Amino acid sequence: MSRIGKQPIALGKGVKYSVQGNTIVVEGPKGKVEQVIPSGLQFEEKDGHLSVVRKDDSQAAIHGLTRALVANAVRGVTEGWTRDLDIVGIGYRAELKGKSTVVFTLGYSHPIEFPLPTGVTVAIDPKQTRVSVSGIDRQKVGQVAADMRALRKPDPYKNKGVRYADERLKKKAGKTGTK
Repeated sequence: MSRIGKQPIALGKGVKYSVQGNTIVVEGPKGKVEQVIPSGLQFEEKDGHLSVVRKDDSQAAIHGLTRALVANAVRGVTEGWTRDLDIVGIGYRAELKGKSTVVFTLGYSHPIEFPLPTGVTVAIDPKQTRVSVSGIDRQKVGQVAADMRALRKPDPYKNKGVRYADERLKKKAGKTGTK
């Protein structure tokens, strides 16, 4: 049996769920998240905990995945998800234009306007070098952060670029002259 799949999911206060066909809808204080679930899995609630139960072993491969996706949705509607990015480099910065666009200046000949999808918010510190992406859908928050990082990946020689706040880079040595 799946070790992840058999762990119960704690439903916090104000969290409700409903299964509609092959979709589970989790509602909480911060909003509502829909997650597609594979067929053959059922949900049981007892004592404020939600358990994922499979009918037979043909769903063994997706049992833990489904439990993790639902647990991420439950955490998203109660606490939310956040991903922090650091912008490193002279003149590199980000600024908010309205509420739905982030403008990056990353050493190119033009500024880059990055439109934000619905459900994702961005906070930028006063120095304009730290971007905090937050929302209730973990997959969407992670994808937006990855797309922002891809605008200027960290350079291994000078360590300039956009990186995750918890990312550790190994600086490479440049060319050395031969004499």
